[in-house]
Amino acid sequence: MASEQVSSELLRGFSPLDGLKRDNLAALARKVQIREMSPGQLLFKEGDKEKRTLYILSGTLELVDQARVIGTIEGGSESARNPVAPIFPRRITARARDRVQFISIDSDLLDVMLTWDQTGTYEVSELAGKSDQTNDDWMTMLLQTKAFHKIPPANIQAIFMRMQQINYHSGDVILKQGAEGDYFYVLIRGSALVTRETPLSKEGIKLAELAVGDTFGEEALISDAKRNATVTMRSDGAVMRLGKEDFKKLLNEPMLDWVTMPEAEEIIRGGGQWLDVRLPSEYENQHLDAALNIPLYFMRLKISTLDPNKKYVVCCDTGRRSSAGAYILSERGYHAYVLSGGINREQS
Repeated sequence: MASEQVSSELLRGFSPLDGLKRDNLAALARKVQIREMSPGQLLFKEGDKEKRTLYILSGTLELVDQARVIGTIEGGSESARNPVAPIFPRRITARARDRVQFISIDSDLLDVMLTWDQTGTYEVSELAGKSDQTNDDWMTMLLQTKAFHKIPPANIQAIFMRMQQINYHSGDVILKQGAEGDYFYVLIRGSALVTRETPLSKEGIKLAELAVGDTFGEEALISDAKRNATVTMRSDGAVMRLGKEDFKKLLNEPMLDWVTMPEAEEIIRGGGQWLDVRLPSEYENQHLDAALNIPLYFMRLKISTLDPNKKYVVCCDTGRRSSAGAYILSERGYHAYVLSGGINREQS
């Protein structure tokens, strides 16, 4: 059956989507569709590792363990506000009892958007001041790209803050094939063309067209190689750029202490404290014993309530938001560790 686009208002009924700012929720809504399953159809099997965050809109979903139904989720119920079996790999099988409507969201995309949304709460005005854009649409678009997921999430805010805006006219060359790599770029206004010169085509073969939110230039920085293509503006526009040293430092230098679950538990036994940086609704649905809950967006406001002599193991679903929380703590001299993989990862 054909899928149907969802509204921001519909998404706001689910946790933790209700914690997203309006613009980010609208951006997410454009990427999500309502899907349907027939009675008896499987939503996922036990052991499934596909990172999708799933919510039930209508109908009844059966949760099955070793051929036995151990629970159900009814569309519209309180339990349906939370993701279905969020731990990976899935520990149970989910099967439609009747016709079920659901939505499926890329878990990495959602987690990156939650991270930026919460870390950026107090910084968006500063960032906006660096750009002639009236909003942070380009940032939202950037966070939705798979390429940007490769950048350590704890560094997202620092990267944005260190970027510089450069304006260009139509026909201007931003970077030239064969030149040394010097900057990482994000196109924030206008469009650009990527071409590569070959022995048979001195004018260059068209490789791609770039639109607002597209990134380029990182390959040469990571590999310390020459530029492998030329990028030319097709219209008047602008880019945000990050210098090579900043890019390499924020991308490559170890900034955080990652620990496994056994290592984290040893820290806790030694007097450490679990610090859960997820939203209150997520914390109430599932959390580690004795964990303190300070949502990521409250970290700067609540940090003075923490004991600077105590060790904190910061946790969230995946490790992405907790890495941002630990970055904030570490910058201010606190002893912070990040639970590798998060609490939704099955620990070996």
